[in-house]
Amino acid sequence: MPTKEKELDSFYQTFSFLLDADKEIKDQVLNHVTVAPIQKGNIIFNEGDECRQMAFILSGIVRVYKTAESGREITLYRLRSGDTCILTASCILSHANFPAIAIAEEDVEAALIPSHIFSNWINTYEVWRNYTFNLLSHRFSEIMAVLEEVAFRRLDIRIAKLILKLSANKQDDVKIKHQDIAMELGSSREVVSRILEQFAYENILVLKRGSIMIQDIDKLKSKIKQ
Repeated sequence: MPTKEKELDSFYQTFSFLLDADKEIKDQVLNHVTVAPIQKGNIIFNEGDECRQMAFILSGIVRVYKTAESGREITLYRLRSGDTCILTASCILSHANFPAIAIAEEDVEAALIPSHIFSNWINTYEVWRNYTFNLLSHRFSEIMAVLEEVAFRRLDIRIAKLILKLSANKQDDVKIKHQDIAMELGSSREVVSRILEQFAYENILVLKRGSIMIQDIDKLKSKIKQ
């Protein structure tokens, strides 16, 4: 199998909606899609950048987030294997600039499609059109959930929810710093630390350097129900 087709095989396996596509569509993919590595820590898009290509994530993690003038950050969503970015798709369709920041949190491998080609495929091929509108619908719901969390949920509830989510692999010791929680939830380190110290005082958590140990998971779950 030629090198290019071998690279694209992982693209088809990851984005299986293309597996049964007809020859014309697969020929287009062969001609226009390139697979490229993105090193950990690299900025993929800065706020205000032109969206010149659409990235389909084959491996690794990309964090998409917003920053305020104060320097605070809030995570909008993360992209993993099998994901692509709603904001990039929206920018390409509306000819707008990227409204957030996208950074590789791990080494990433991505299939890249030039924006004008991607736009043409949406207009031409139903399989691409259906995929894109399903993507927009799914990710829009995620962003609305983030906005709802920020606007209507107390920060202590959101912190408890995040720690429980990170401990979903049944490990009691969660490797995360106070600053990381603040960046994830759009708060300040000082406020996060005060809430975590209160949780520690209530014997819910044990705070360690660079990690948090869950001492009483039932009490932590009860925080979410308040």
